[in-house]
Amino acid sequence: MTFKTILTITGPELGNGDLRLAAALCEESGAHLSVLVMAFAAPPPGGEYAAMVSDVWLAQREEDLKELQKRTTSISEFLASSAISSDLSSEYKDVAWADDAIGRRGRYADLTVVGPEMLSREALREKVLEGALFSSGRPMLLLPNGSNPTLNPKRVMVAWDTSLEASRAVRESLEVLAAADEVRVVLVDPVETERGHGAEPGADIASYLVRHRAKVVVDRLPSEGHSVAAVLRRHATDVAADFLVMGGYGHSRLRERIFGGVTQSMLDSPALPTLIAR
Repeated sequence: MTFKTILTITGPELGNGDLRLAAALCEESGAHLSVLVMAFAAPPPGGEYAAMVSDVWLAQREEDLKELQKRTTSISEFLASSAISSDLSSEYKDVAWADDAIGRRGRYADLTVVGPEMLSREALREKVLEGALFSSGRPMLLLPNGSNPTLNPKRVMVAWDTSLEASRAVRESLEVLAAADEVRVVLVDPVETERGHGAEPGADIASYLVRHRAKVVVDRLPSEGHSVAAVLRRHATDVAADFLVMGGYGHSRLRERIFGGVTQSMLDSPALPTLIAR
């Protein structure tokens, strides 16, 4: 699909680095930039000490709202200096509801971009990732520090495991894949069964992508005792990929958090610009 609206999220404590990256992507693709400024509200006091701390809580809320307004004003000035089309909104939410607010905003965009500044902020980062992946119904693009973000990559790697999530990621990125000089479809320890990868692992997804004019190479890789995430990172370096497409959370979030998983590993340490869909 064509990315016509790109959303990025920032906070009062962040700078403009992520905004500049998102704005550059919009300028490159002729997209509209939507910016959400998110701040966490201090939880209301409770219990027997509530009356004693209520004044402190109210003062904290007032200070938070001032900082949020200050940041929003600063971003408004930043956007006004740019030639790209844009809109700006802000949210002051209890941390428990922040991902819902982010997800709702993401439904009015084609892609949520998460830059290196956001990826370095643990609390806000977690809510942004959860909201974008689980509540927006849209793909998300992770931009690690030092990467060269573009929506016109030359060599794209697709992590293919036949899952619904991987299929969704491919569908969301078809135009990117069709325009690339090379698409490397990577299968790690493929299973040659009807319920797995079929009699010829990678053949079906390659044929599908070729019909969309993508230039496809299928790479079947053994894990050899390494994690799938480690194999993908190593292969991305070996083939000089500049963009990764993958599905997110084929297993439950709880299972991945407890036992680890490909998605969680990639979210924690993205090695290159990574488009994730669920």
